[in-house]
Amino acid sequence: MNKQSIFLVVIAVLATTALGQGKEGKLHGLVDVTFQGKYIWRGFDMFGDKSAIQPTVDLDLFGTGFGVSVMAHRANSSGFEKQERWDYMVYYYNSLFDNSPFVTNYRLGWVYYNYPQWRSEEIDLQEVNGIFSWPSILPVERLVPSYVAVRMWPSRSGSLVGSKAPGTGTASGWFHILMLDYGLPLGGLTPQSPEQVINFHGEIVYNDGVGPFGQNIDQDWSHAVFGVSTDIDLGNNLTFVPGFYYQRRLERAVNPDPDENWVTLSLRFAF
Repeated sequence: MNKQSIFLVVIAVLATTALGQGKEGKLHGLVDVTFQGKYIWRGFDMFGDKSAIQPTVDLDLFGTGFGVSVMAHRANSSGFEKQERWDYMVYYYNSLFDNSPFVTNYRLGWVYYNYPQWRSEEIDLQEVNGIFSWPSILPVERLVPSYVAVRMWPSRSGSLVGSKAPGTGTASGWFHILMLDYGLPLGGLTPQSPEQVINFHGEIVYNDGVGPFGQNIDQDWSHAVFGVSTDIDLGNNLTFVPGFYYQRRLERAVNPDPDENWVTLSLRFAF
Protein backbone atom coordinates (compact mmCIF):
# COMPACT_ATOMS: atom_id res chain seq x y z
CA MET A 1 0.00 0.00 0.00
CA ASN A 2 1.52 3.33 -1.05
CA LYS A 3 1.61 6.39 1.20
CA GLN A 4 -1.30 8.09 -0.59
CA SER A 5 -3.50 5.05 0.05
CA ILE A 6 -2.47 5.03 3.71
CA PHE A 7 -3.38 8.71 3.94
CA LEU A 8 -6.85 8.01 2.52
CA VAL A 9 -7.35 5.17 5.01
CA VAL A 10 -6.34 7.50 7.87
CA ILE A 11 -8.85 10.10 6.62
CA ALA A 12 -11.62 7.48 6.56
CA VAL A 13 -10.81 6.31 10.09
CA LEU A 14 -10.67 9.87 11.45
CA ALA A 15 -13.90 10.82 9.72
CA THR A 16 -15.68 7.78 11.14
CA THR A 17 -14.35 8.55 14.62
CA ALA A 18 -15.30 12.21 14.29
CA LEU A 19 -18.83 11.35 13.22
CA GLY A 20 -19.18 9.17 16.28
CA GLN A 21 -17.87 11.87 18.62
CA GLY A 22 -19.46 14.95 17.08
CA LYS A 23 -22.91 13.94 15.80
CA GLU A 24 -24.12 17.55 15.90
CA GLY A 25 -20.98 18.98 14.31
CA LYS A 26 -20.59 19.90 10.67
CA LEU A 27 -17.80 19.34 8.21
CA HIS A 28 -15.97 22.63 7.69
CA GLY A 29 -13.08 23.39 5.45
CA LEU A 30 -11.03 25.76 3.38
CA VAL A 31 -10.02 25.77 -0.28
CA ASP A 32 -7.07 28.04 -0.99
CA VAL A 33 -5.11 28.90 -4.13
CA THR A 34 -1.96 30.94 -3.50
CA PHE A 35 0.39 32.57 -6.00
CA GLN A 36 3.92 32.88 -4.61
CA GLY A 37 6.46 35.20 -6.18
CA LYS A 38 9.08 32.73 -4.89
CA TYR A 39 8.64 29.42 -3.14
CA ILE A 40 10.82 29.71 -0.03
CA TRP A 41 10.40 26.76 2.34
CA ARG A 42 12.12 26.91 5.75
CA GLY A 43 14.81 29.09 4.30
CA PHE A 44 15.45 27.06 1.14
CA ASP A 45 14.72 28.51 -2.31
CA MET A 46 12.97 25.50 -3.84
CA PHE A 47 12.39 26.79 -7.40
CA GLY A 48 15.40 29.02 -8.02
CA ASP A 49 13.66 32.41 -7.55
CA LYS A 50 10.80 31.35 -9.85
CA SER A 51 7.14 31.76 -8.92
CA ALA A 52 4.81 28.96 -7.88
CA ILE A 53 1.15 28.06 -7.41
CA GLN A 54 0.10 26.45 -4.12
CA PRO A 55 -3.43 24.94 -4.02
CA THR A 56 -4.68 23.64 -0.66
CA VAL A 57 -7.71 21.77 0.65
CA ASP A 58 -8.08 21.71 4.46
CA LEU A 59 -10.92 19.86 6.23
CA ASP A 60 -11.98 20.35 9.85
CA LEU A 61 -13.65 17.07 10.82
CA PHE A 62 -16.94 18.02 12.45
CA GLY A 63 -15.49 20.24 15.16
CA THR A 64 -13.73 17.37 16.94
CA GLY A 65 -10.30 18.95 16.70
CA PHE A 66 -9.12 16.49 14.06
CA GLY A 67 -8.34 17.72 10.56
CA VAL A 68 -6.67 16.73 7.30
CA SER A 69 -5.13 18.77 4.51
CA VAL A 70 -3.56 18.29 1.11
CA MET A 71 -1.27 20.93 -0.38
CA ALA A 72 0.63 21.04 -3.67
CA HIS A 73 3.61 23.16 -4.69
CA ARG A 74 3.83 23.62 -8.46
CA ALA A 75 6.43 25.72 -10.25
CA ASN A 76 5.25 28.18 -12.89
CA SER A 77 8.44 27.62 -14.91
CA SER A 78 9.76 24.46 -16.51
CA GLY A 79 12.85 22.68 -15.22
CA PHE A 80 11.68 22.24 -11.62
CA GLU A 81 9.43 19.19 -12.00
CA LYS A 82 11.54 17.06 -9.65
CA GLN A 83 11.30 19.66 -6.88
CA GLU A 84 7.49 19.84 -7.07
CA ARG A 85 5.86 18.39 -3.96
CA TRP A 86 2.58 17.21 -2.45
CA ASP A 87 2.04 17.53 1.31
CA TYR A 88 -0.42 15.22 3.08
CA MET A 89 -1.18 16.21 6.67
CA VAL A 90 -3.23 14.84 9.58
CA TYR A 91 -3.54 17.06 12.66
CA TYR A 92 -5.28 17.63 15.97
CA TYR A 93 -5.85 21.06 17.53
CA ASN A 94 -7.12 22.17 20.93
CA SER A 95 -6.30 24.54 23.79
CA LEU A 96 -5.15 24.36 27.41
CA PHE A 97 -5.67 26.66 30.42
CA ASP A 98 -8.67 28.42 28.91
CA ASN A 99 -9.82 31.68 30.52
CA SER A 100 -6.39 32.37 31.98
CA PRO A 101 -3.39 34.46 30.90
CA PHE A 102 -1.62 31.17 30.11
CA VAL A 103 -4.15 29.89 27.61
CA THR A 104 -2.24 27.76 25.10
CA ASN A 105 -3.52 27.01 21.63
CA TYR A 106 -1.80 24.03 20.06
CA ARG A 107 -1.84 21.87 16.96
CA LEU A 108 -0.08 18.51 16.65
CA GLY A 109 0.45 17.06 13.19
CA TRP A 110 2.02 14.43 10.98
CA VAL A 111 3.03 15.32 7.41
CA TYR A 112 4.09 13.17 4.48
CA TYR A 113 6.07 15.06 1.80
CA ASN A 114 5.81 13.34 -1.57
CA TYR A 115 7.90 14.21 -4.65
CA PRO A 116 5.91 12.45 -7.42
CA GLN A 117 8.61 12.77 -10.09
CA TRP A 118 10.97 10.55 -8.08
CA ARG A 119 10.63 6.77 -7.94
CA SER A 120 10.70 4.50 -4.92
CA GLU A 121 10.34 7.35 -2.41
CA GLU A 122 13.99 8.32 -2.93
CA ILE A 123 13.60 11.80 -1.45
CA ASP A 124 10.17 11.63 0.21
CA LEU A 125 10.08 12.91 3.77
CA GLN A 126 7.95 12.66 6.89
CA GLU A 127 7.65 14.87 9.92
CA VAL A 128 5.80 15.32 13.17
CA ASN A 129 5.28 18.84 14.40
CA GLY A 130 3.74 20.84 17.19
CA ILE A 131 2.64 24.48 17.09
CA PHE A 132 2.03 26.27 20.38
CA SER A 133 0.67 29.83 20.71
CA TRP A 134 -0.03 32.04 23.74
CA PRO A 135 -2.54 34.76 22.74
CA SER A 136 -2.93 36.26 26.25
CA ILE A 137 0.47 35.88 27.87
CA LEU A 138 1.88 39.30 26.83
CA PRO A 139 0.51 42.61 28.12
CA VAL A 140 0.08 43.98 24.57
CA GLU A 141 -3.25 43.01 23.03
CA ARG A 142 -2.96 41.15 19.69
CA LEU A 143 0.76 40.47 20.20
CA VAL A 144 1.07 36.66 20.10
CA PRO A 145 4.26 34.59 20.59
CA SER A 146 4.43 31.06 19.20
CA TYR A 147 6.85 28.14 19.13
CA VAL A 148 7.04 25.39 16.51
CA ALA A 149 8.92 22.12 16.99
CA VAL A 150 9.49 19.91 13.93
CA ARG A 151 11.11 16.48 13.73
CA MET A 152 11.79 15.43 10.13
CA TRP A 153 13.17 12.20 8.66
CA PRO A 154 13.37 10.41 5.28
CA SER A 155 10.38 8.20 4.55
CA ARG A 156 12.58 5.29 3.48
CA SER A 157 15.77 4.15 5.14
CA GLY A 158 18.73 4.12 2.81
CA SER A 159 17.17 6.71 0.49
CA LEU A 160 19.19 9.40 -1.28
CA VAL A 161 18.62 11.84 1.59
CA GLY A 162 18.77 9.34 4.44
CA SER A 163 22.40 9.06 5.47
CA LYS A 164 25.10 11.49 6.45
CA ALA A 165 28.27 10.28 4.75
CA PRO A 166 31.43 12.41 4.93
CA GLY A 167 30.91 15.58 2.93
CA THR A 168 27.16 15.06 2.51
CA GLY A 169 24.15 15.95 4.59
CA THR A 170 20.92 14.38 5.78
CA ALA A 171 17.22 15.22 5.74
CA SER A 172 16.84 13.95 9.29
CA GLY A 173 16.71 16.27 12.30
CA TRP A 174 14.90 19.10 14.04
CA PHE A 175 13.65 22.58 13.24
CA HIS A 176 12.90 24.99 16.08
CA ILE A 177 10.93 28.10 15.09
CA LEU A 178 10.23 31.11 17.30
CA MET A 179 7.46 33.38 16.01
CA LEU A 180 5.85 36.67 16.96
CA ASP A 181 2.64 38.01 15.37
CA TYR A 182 0.79 41.28 15.78
CA GLY A 183 -2.56 42.32 14.33
CA LEU A 184 -2.95 46.06 13.81
CA PRO A 185 -6.64 47.04 13.48
CA LEU A 186 -7.54 49.71 10.91
CA GLY A 187 -10.71 51.01 9.31
CA GLY A 188 -12.62 48.66 7.02
CA LEU A 189 -11.82 48.38 3.30
CA THR A 190 -15.19 46.88 2.34
CA PRO A 191 -18.69 46.89 3.88
CA GLN A 192 -18.18 43.22 4.76
CA SER A 193 -15.09 44.01 6.85
CA PRO A 194 -15.84 46.89 9.25
CA GLU A 195 -12.41 46.42 10.85
CA GLN A 196 -9.39 45.67 8.68
CA VAL A 197 -6.45 44.00 10.43
CA ILE A 198 -2.88 44.29 9.16
CA ASN A 199 -0.96 41.20 10.28
CA PHE A 200 2.76 41.57 11.03
CA HIS A 201 4.78 38.37 11.31
CA GLY A 202 8.34 37.64 12.41
CA GLU A 203 10.19 34.36 12.93
CA ILE A 204 13.66 33.00 13.46
CA VAL A 205 14.56 29.40 12.69
CA TYR A 206 17.10 27.00 14.19
CA ASN A 207 18.07 24.20 11.80
CA ASP A 208 19.48 21.07 13.44
CA GLY A 209 21.46 20.15 10.31
CA VAL A 210 18.50 19.26 8.08
CA GLY A 211 18.88 19.51 4.30
CA PRO A 212 15.66 18.39 2.53
CA PHE A 213 17.65 17.26 -0.52
CA GLY A 214 20.57 15.91 1.49
CA GLN A 215 22.51 19.19 1.66
CA ASN A 216 25.23 19.48 4.27
CA ILE A 217 23.72 22.04 6.69
CA ASP A 218 25.34 23.32 9.88
CA GLN A 219 23.46 23.16 13.16
CA ASP A 220 22.74 26.84 13.69
CA TRP A 221 20.19 29.62 13.45
CA SER A 222 19.55 29.46 9.71
CA HIS A 223 17.36 32.44 8.79
CA ALA A 224 14.81 35.04 9.89
CA VAL A 225 11.59 35.99 8.10
CA PHE A 226 9.51 39.16 8.37
CA GLY A 227 6.15 39.63 6.68
CA VAL A 228 2.97 41.67 6.46
CA SER A 229 -0.43 40.56 5.18
CA THR A 230 -4.14 41.27 5.50
CA ASP A 231 -7.41 39.41 4.95
CA ILE A 232 -9.87 41.22 2.65
CA ASP A 233 -13.41 39.88 2.93
CA LEU A 234 -14.97 39.66 -0.56
CA GLY A 235 -18.29 38.27 0.65
CA ASN A 236 -19.81 34.86 -0.11
CA ASN A 237 -17.18 33.18 2.09
CA LEU A 238 -14.38 34.41 -0.17
CA THR A 239 -11.27 36.09 1.23
CA PHE A 240 -8.39 37.69 -0.65
CA VAL A 241 -5.07 37.70 1.23
CA PRO A 242 -2.13 39.72 -0.18
CA GLY A 243 1.21 39.48 1.59
CA PHE A 244 4.83 40.58 1.37
CA TYR A 245 7.76 38.73 2.99
CA TYR A 246 11.47 39.32 3.50
CA GLN A 247 14.02 36.72 4.54
CA ARG A 248 17.49 37.35 5.96
CA ARG A 249 19.88 34.44 5.68
CA LEU A 250 21.96 33.54 8.72
CA GLU A 251 23.48 30.24 7.49
CA ARG A 252 24.97 30.28 3.98
CA ALA A 253 24.39 26.59 3.28
CA VAL A 254 20.63 27.08 3.58
CA ASN A 255 20.42 29.71 0.85
CA PRO A 256 23.14 31.25 -1.36
CA ASP A 257 21.28 34.58 -1.41
CA PRO A 258 21.67 36.67 1.77
CA ASP A 259 18.32 38.38 1.18
CA GLU A 260 15.07 37.12 -0.32
CA ASN A 261 11.79 38.97 -0.77
CA TRP A 262 8.56 37.85 -2.38
CA VAL A 263 4.83 38.51 -2.58
CA THR A 264 1.93 36.12 -2.02
CA LEU A 265 -1.62 36.44 -3.35
CA SER A 266 -4.20 34.05 -1.91
CA LEU A 267 -7.86 33.46 -2.69
CA ARG A 268 -9.66 31.41 -0.01
CA PHE A 269 -13.14 29.90 0.10
CA ALA A 270 -14.42 28.75 3.49
CA PHE A 271 -17.33 26.35 3.93
